[in-house]
Amino acid sequence: MPTTPIASSTACKAVERIYRAFAAHDVALLREAVTPDWEYVPEPPGQKPGPDQMIAIFADMATALPDMRIEILDMLVQDDRVGVRAEVSGTQSGPLMGIAPTSKPVRFAIHSFHQVRDGRIAKTWHLEDWLSVFRQLGEMPRSAGR
Repeated sequence: MPTTPIASSTACKAVERIYRAFAAHDVALLREAVTPDWEYVPEPPGQKPGPDQMIAIFADMATALPDMRIEILDMLVQDDRVGVRAEVSGTQSGPLMGIAPTSKPVRFAIHSFHQVRDGRIAKTWHLEDWLSVFRQLGEMPRSAGR
């Protein structure tokens, strides 16, 4: 089934909303962007599907990168799927995965695929370039490789 411009617009709006929620560390906005049974792959350890799985992650990111920005560089839409290439930037002002605050700016790529259902995101497959972040900070997380 080909994607219609209206469906594409609805899907893109849902995707833009989820990135606004992530950048603002806003769980309430995330609840508007995703379905109650939203799946995030890879799922945070020990979490169940749904937007509340991001509460702890949002709190950690608000501390580590309080000025985090997400710039969507590309969105590709086909049927109920939206592929996104984006860049995250911010200043590491708090602990990040065991790395003490450095006050260094970081920039890294994220790539995601989202499945949209009824104007909201039902499933997200997501990859982040954390190795790039660790190189920019000049340190690996203490738990890496253990």
